[in-house]
Amino acid sequence: MKARILVVDDEESIREFLEIMLKKEGYEVTLAEDGKRAAELIKKKTFDMIISDLQMPNMSGIDLLKHVKDSNSDIVFMIITAFGTTETAVEAMKLGAYDYITKPFKIDEVRILINNALKSKHLEKENIQLKKELKKENSFSNIVGNSQAMHKIFDLINRVSHTATNVLITGESGTGKELIAKAIHYNGPLKDKPFVTVNCGAIPENLMESEMFGHKRGSFTGAHADKMGLFEVANGGTLFLDEVGELPLSIQVKLLRAIQERTIRMVGGTDDIKVDVRIVAATNRDLEQQTKSGAFREDLYYRLNVIHIKSPSLRERREDIPLLAKHFLDKYNSRLQKQIKGISEDAMDNLKKYDYPGNVRELENIIERTVALEGGATILPESLPPLVTTTSGARKLASAYDIDVTDEGLDLEKIIGQIEKEILIKAIHRTGGVKKKAAKLLGITFRSMRYRVEKYGLSGPGDEDLVDD
Repeated sequence: MKARILVVDDEESIREFLEIMLKKEGYEVTLAEDGKRAAELIKKKTFDMIISDLQMPNMSGIDLLKHVKDSNSDIVFMIITAFGTTETAVEAMKLGAYDYITKPFKIDEVRILINNALKSKHLEKENIQLKKELKKENSFSNIVGNSQAMHKIFDLINRVSHTATNVLITGESGTGKELIAKAIHYNGPLKDKPFVTVNCGAIPENLMESEMFGHKRGSFTGAHADKMGLFEVANGGTLFLDEVGELPLSIQVKLLRAIQERTIRMVGGTDDIKVDVRIVAATNRDLEQQTKSGAFREDLYYRLNVIHIKSPSLRERREDIPLLAKHFLDKYNSRLQKQIKGISEDAMDNLKKYDYPGNVRELENIIERTVALEGGATILPESLPPLVTTTSGARKLASAYDIDVTDEGLDLEKIIGQIEKEILIKAIHRTGGVKKKAAKLLGITFRSMRYRVEKYGLSGPGDEDLVDD
């Protein structure tokens, strides 16, 4: 959209000159002969910039500036001043004017000044919006759930976020451990400080010390300059150690020292650097078991595990699946420019019965894939990945037949055969004994139907329809 500029000057020649110049630059221009008229126009129309003379009848440029800043601080205000009165213009800038233009005008200077002012304001607006989005993205609103398990998590986040205590978040992969870590940081007093993530499982052991604590130039091959470590980058804020259970023992010792003494030392350095960092760690491993086996230092474990938050698996909060599915449907409708209205009851039933070994992350991937491929207005069972429908179908079938695996075991082939035979009989009965139609109902070939009929001794009169076409 064209930037809208209001030119205010009691000299008609100045107004006309600026109008011609600004329209050539592609701006939408409105003219006012004094501050009073400008104030009336501002009530009726939105402007991105006002270029106003200082000395005018009825209402001066300074008075107009005060009026604008009281009612709309987003408008860029530019002052026109005659040579020799720049002191007044500087005073206007203290009141909120962006800059001033001195008469007589130099066209190129005016053009650049106006362009830069509008760009600066645009970047400022974008920055404000990005900060709002960032806070929204990392707030509670991004952790979806209404189950009892999630209410416990929300309560813990509320209580923990206002302390400086170290936190250990455990749980299976895909349960949202990083979201919890971000919620702790962004809902507490450190929200305007750095939040720095270290993926402990993704950094090679020989680089881990340098990444975390930094290095001095020449300390090893390839160290061409001093490098600040992530501990220093996070100073004053939160350091999130993701998959902390992957840390090698050699780094665990240095991490323990950094936490205990609140100091670090760069690789190749001789000076201790003070750091004030809150540690939030996360793992999908059993750290307590690792301490017993010697794979994780017990003293470090207790330093990290001051407050423990267990992120529940999706299987432990199935009641949240419809809420999560709707959340991801809205997200990918917007991102993929689709207009899918909802998820059918049968499809939702399949989603609720699936076990989600990948947890919430897997559910999100399923919905993203389904939205991308769905051509209709509603997500149906056949739109879902086969793994979801077959697995949830198997769960439903096992539940219907009250099948359980005991310590004595069971004869799987025999049970499956009994179930298959019963389904065949029901299909044949539904089609009035016409096995060709029954095969179609079951989605199998005529050859496959004939084999099963013979296998279970279900052949009889009318089986001449079981020949291949």
